[in-house]
Amino acid sequence: MFGGIRFEVLGPVRGWRGETELELGSPQQRAVLAMLLLAQRRQVSLGDLIDGLWGEHVPRSAAGTVRTYVSRLRHRLDDGAEGAAGGLIESVGDGYVLRPGSAVLDLGLFEQWVGDARAARHGHEMARAARLLRDALVLWRGAALAGIPGPYADSSRVRLAELYMAAVQEKAATDIALGEHATAIAELRGLLAEHPFREGLSELLMLALYKSGRQAEALGVYDTVRQRLGAKLGINPGPSLQAMRQRVLRADRDLMDPADVYPGRLVGAGNTPMVA
Repeated sequence: MFGGIRFEVLGPVRGWRGETELELGSPQQRAVLAMLLLAQRRQVSLGDLIDGLWGEHVPRSAAGTVRTYVSRLRHRLDDGAEGAAGGLIESVGDGYVLRPGSAVLDLGLFEQWVGDARAARHGHEMARAARLLRDALVLWRGAALAGIPGPYADSSRVRLAELYMAAVQEKAATDIALGEHATAIAELRGLLAEHPFREGLSELLMLALYKSGRQAEALGVYDTVRQRLGAKLGINPGPSLQAMRQRVLRADRDLMDPADVYPGRLVGAGNTPMVA
């Protein structure tokens, strides 16, 4: 590994060499680094870096400013690294790329562990899946790319938030499959307070309540969602949530099967913790 460097983007953008935190500079300079990190081995052109930082409001000095940021990052990332010939950030064409195998990224670890958890679930290794998902979610230290400016960071935060919520739902489904209904109910109620229109969370909460012998409360969750969606958006619950209501109403015995749990959807789960 390139001097034992690791980066975090699931929260503030930070970096370490061993146990020493690296000084990564201003928020915009960190934004350039974040774009290179999230490119995952792909070259990022100078134009894309400029667009990602400023969007439609590009200053005249944009190209020179970006080159200055890259120069400073090279100095701070390469200083003292073993085998630093050529540098961690390489010039490729009209842009830059992180050297292959140069660092570990928390997002890469998150994607790997979530992917491993899915495989464990499919193999009916629920306890292992729950452990992997718990470890993956611990990597998050707040909103991804916290404090990083620019349209690229804004759009990336939305995408990464979806990855997080998919893993949260997978974790809740796994807890339910393990019979940890009380844990799942408490966590799902808290999540729904923050994300009241995520029907997948309501579906899981209905299932956990039903499996706990609380059929009436499960149906109450559906009624709450239906009223909320109607009042705020003028729509009805989606087909999946409606189907859960019907299954609860008729006391579907299959709902008590540990394997009959909404599995969640893991968006973009990868297999490698390495970046660049």
